[in-house]
Amino acid sequence: MRLRTDDATRVESTWKQYVPSAVLHDVDRQRFFFDWHSADLTGASVVRYDLAAEVRSTVQPENQFLVCRIEGPAVRIRSDRADLDASRPWISDGARVHSHWERGARVSAVVFEPTSLQRLARTISGDDTLSLHASDLSPRSASLAAAWDRMFTYLERSLAELDDHDELLRAELDRHAAAATLATFSIAGAPRRQRSAQTSPAPVTVRRALEFIAENAHRPITVDDVATAVHISTRGLQYAFRRALDTTPAERLRQARLDGAHRELRSGAPSTVSAVARRWGFSHPSRFATAYRESFGMLPSQTVAMHGR
Repeated sequence: MRLRTDDATRVESTWKQYVPSAVLHDVDRQRFFFDWHSADLTGASVVRYDLAAEVRSTVQPENQFLVCRIEGPAVRIRSDRADLDASRPWISDGARVHSHWERGARVSAVVFEPTSLQRLARTISGDDTLSLHASDLSPRSASLAAAWDRMFTYLERSLAELDDHDELLRAELDRHAAAATLATFSIAGAPRRQRSAQTSPAPVTVRRALEFIAENAHRPITVDDVATAVHISTRGLQYAFRRALDTTPAERLRQARLDGAHRELRSGAPSTVSAVARRWGFSHPSRFATAYRESFGMLPSQTVAMHGR
């Protein structure tokens, strides 16, 4: 996709196609000019645009991993908790990030669907239940930040040479982008309770059920919904989980929701513990606190205190 315009409304609507939370504030329309390029991979979108104007913007990705680099004079970037180094890329999977530039900037971004990163991370780790979270918005080091920038340049040049029939090459570029991002940022899997070691790979049905749970735990799904999604009876799903993982689908769904609450409490987004608990399906605060401490070794309130809310 290519778009060149001086209409600020079109810019925001275009960006919202990729990051629905994106908002432009205080745009200087007298000096405004926008030049946008984007392309889709199998599990991610690649975006680069030049925006000439004084702009303040905010993004808060939902069900996405956004990796972004903003280049330009007097660029300032911050999360709700701290300033970010404008000379390096940053990542967010839910934390709000605010940007401000005065005379114009070039924005380079890759927007990942969570399953794209999780699929590769699970392959590398051998853990079919791994659920990712960006524990730090900044890259691990300056050298890794520079490597991510080089990856983006390679990605952009390679995509310019592809056509609609190059699906295998597009998939390889998708994997390359995901691998570089996993190496550059601290995207740790959420802690898990101890379980019996799995001596053989989980059956395809179990893996698909785990993916469905990870992607939909924030929704009011039940174990019956999980079974329906992977085309098996509820009893058959329960037997498959017990045999492959020595646990039940209900326990995995409950843990996925605890992990989601844990990520939200760590993000620093303004909310209360009880509101977070309700959003993730826990109606009894005391039961939520007990389950949370069993999984993460601390109370929800301690997680909030540690992350500065």
